[in-house]
Order: sequence, then C-alpha cells, then structure tokens
Amino acid sequence: MLLRTLCENDADAIRELGSTVAEALKHRLADMRAAKSVMDLVAGQPRQLSGSDHQQMVINLYDDYLMVFTANHNKNPETETGKVDWRRVSRIKIIGIERENGS
Repeated sequence: MLLRTLCENDADAIRELGSTVAEALKHRLADMRAAKSVMDLVAGQPRQLSGSDHQQMVINLYDDYLMVFTANHNKNPETETGKVDWRRVSRIKIIGIERENGS
C-alpha cells in the first residue's frame, strides 16, 4: 500500500497497520504538523537513524513500529560539518513505516 494512503486514510492505515499503530501514526503526524522544527518533537523519541549519515530520523509509533523521515527543503539546512541541521528543519518527507526488526 502507498505510504501516502496510510498517512491520509484512517481506514487504510487501520487495515494495514492495525488500529493501535494507525492511531499512533495519526497522533505523530499531528505532532509533526504542529511543530516548528523537528527538534520540537517530543513524543515518540525522535532520533537520528544510525547508519544513515545523519540524513534520516526515526520516531517510535507503537511497540516496534517506526516512522522514518528525512529533511525535505529545496536546500536542506546544514551544520558547519555538512550534516543536516535538524534544529532548522521545518519540512520533512516520510519515507517509511517499518518495524524495528526490519519487517
């Protein structure tokens, strides 16, 4: 199923992910819309994805389900060392919903 469909349609999200994960997804998406930057997010323990060279972040949804996202500016804000400056990221692109164990 398309990721956009899961994020925009509650019935499809419930069918694909189950009601608890779909509800958590809905809440995390609302949190993301309300945040001024990624660093304003608290729920779901947002963190940089290890092994992604700090270009991606993950946020917990429920149990072992994670949402993976990346900065999505025309030119992503960077630190002096060339890594994404997540404090200045205000636009993201969700690139996956997956289980922590890789399924």
